[in-house]
Amino acid sequence: MPFLIVLCALLGLAIGSFLNVVIWRVPRGESVVRPPSACPRCGNQIRNRDNVPLLGWLMLRGRCRDCGEPISARYPLVEAGTAVLFVAMALRFGFDSELPAYLYLCAVGVALAMIDLDVQRLPDALTLPSYAVVAVLLGLSALQHGDGSRLLRALIGALLLGGFYFAVWFVYPKGMGFGDVKLAPTLGAYLGWLGYGVLAVGAFLGFLFGGLVGVGIVLFKEGGRKTKVPFGPFMITGTLVAVLVGRQLADAYVSATLG
Repeated sequence: MPFLIVLCALLGLAIGSFLNVVIWRVPRGESVVRPPSACPRCGNQIRNRDNVPLLGWLMLRGRCRDCGEPISARYPLVEAGTAVLFVAMALRFGFDSELPAYLYLCAVGVALAMIDLDVQRLPDALTLPSYAVVAVLLGLSALQHGDGSRLLRALIGALLLGGFYFAVWFVYPKGMGFGDVKLAPTLGAYLGWLGYGVLAVGAFLGFLFGGLVGVGIVLFKEGGRKTKVPFGPFMITGTLVAVLVGRQLADAYVSATLG
């Protein structure tokens, strides 16, 4: 297990570094492969030694080596945050074949959450291919376990959560973007794979987190009822929390209400 934790931490840092490129370029329709990363002020290409996840930013003290332009602290935070999530999933699933699927959830979730915060949009370039990726990764895990019921549950979860979000969007399209509807089946598949109780917890937490932040904005940021708040980050956060502790939360709720 220590080997797996270290491996996932290093992998998370590396993927987090790539996600910073994805977060910046995908909403602008730019390639995530070319050209190499460069300073937006002076245009000089970032050197390989400065591209080391987390350490590069620290060694540069948060500034471009050539022109001294400040480098946002969000870059190392995305890298560190991705590493933390990868470690959390390693602790949750261990060496199980489910792990790659849930590492992908963390990676695409971080990218989509940050993009939604930046531009209030969930790009099709990330949401739609995730259907195929999730189907393959969970399908391979189902084959390894010899348990088709999990895959069926994932499919039902995708249909239920996707259908629910579509109904909410259909009834009140101004209150929810269609990108949220496109994201919901992916999250529903991950939650349904773990059980219907986890699915319910994940769906509920997304709205709970969104509601709490919405109330906070109204009370403390002078926002109004028409203030737009991207909902994708709350959907993703609710799903990640439910993946990690959803079963315990569902059991606690059942125990408290039904004894």
